[in-house]
Amino acid sequence: QVLLAESGGDSVQAGGSLSLSCTASGKIYSPNCMAWFRQSQGKEREGVASIDRNAIINYADSVKGRFTLSRDNDKKILYLQMKGLKAEDTATYYCALDSGPWYTPGSGCNYTYWGQGTQVTVSS
Repeated sequence: QVLLAESGGDSVQAGGSLSLSCTASGKIYSPNCMAWFRQSQGKEREGVASIDRNAIINYADSVKGRFTLSRDNDKKILYLQMKGLKAEDTATYYCALDSGPWYTPGSGCNYTYWGQGTQVTVSS
């Protein structure tokens, strides 16, 4: 069974920093895709940052230059370093994983595993 556990969410002042972690456990196939999504109240879930099977990292325009995605493959941990936080970054942040024994190269990522989320609140 694959489990994703997020941590690091907190309440901070605007301009502050936070670092989120997502620890994956269970049978994880490589290469895989991992990503951070977020959802704020009344809004649809949106992608924040992702790393695909070719280790290419992408960011949402709204977080470029402020957020940094990284991962420790040995420890199966995905990180999201967030700086210059804004009130609009307030949301529940979810970790997601696309991992399986089979995939079609170039087919993109289909996230089938999700964590429970960690709350980030930024006050202005």
